[in-house]
Amino acid sequence: MSTTLIVVIVLVLLVVIGIGIYNRLVALRQRCNQAFADVDVQLKQRHDLVPNLVETVKGYASHERETLEAVIQARNQAVKAEGSGNVAAMSQAEGVLGATLGRLFALSEAYPDLKANANFQQLQAELSDIENKIAAARRFFNNAVGEYNTSREQFPAVVFAGPLGFAPREFFDLGEAERDRLDDAPQVSFGKP
Repeated sequence: MSTTLIVVIVLVLLVVIGIGIYNRLVALRQRCNQAFADVDVQLKQRHDLVPNLVETVKGYASHERETLEAVIQARNQAVKAEGSGNVAAMSQAEGVLGATLGRLFALSEAYPDLKANANFQQLQAELSDIENKIAAARRFFNNAVGEYNTSREQFPAVVFAGPLGFAPREFFDLGEAERDRLDDAPQVSFGKP
């Protein structure tokens, strides 16, 4: 075999490997984009539900204005962050919204009529369902991001990834406020008769 033929075979082999790596990274990036879109859809549903929930609570606890305004402000910040496409900003804003919604639901304990309201119960059940869907979508997104980041950092893909524009992706983190809320164990107390 001549040297030229060996060089051509090696070059063709490198091109085939490069095409395979490129196609795999494109597929993984698209999976991340799809997973992010799934999270986005669930967050939009959550954001649409919050104003109805606040209006229901207003009817029973109108003098809890500070809490209601905090929920609306957190929702507006979450919607704004969602429009930015910045995963870190979205994570933080969603964590704050989750914490303020927790305070809103705590109000229902102080207002038995609100707690018994069928509309409030339905909205609370819908929000709980959406929260579960958001958690599942976040897990799927973070799994897709992990697989993508791992693939782009492995050899030989790491050689091609940077020059071909495959930047690392950020995980959808809970954010400090939500993490602190989840770290606090619920307190159970049995009242004396």
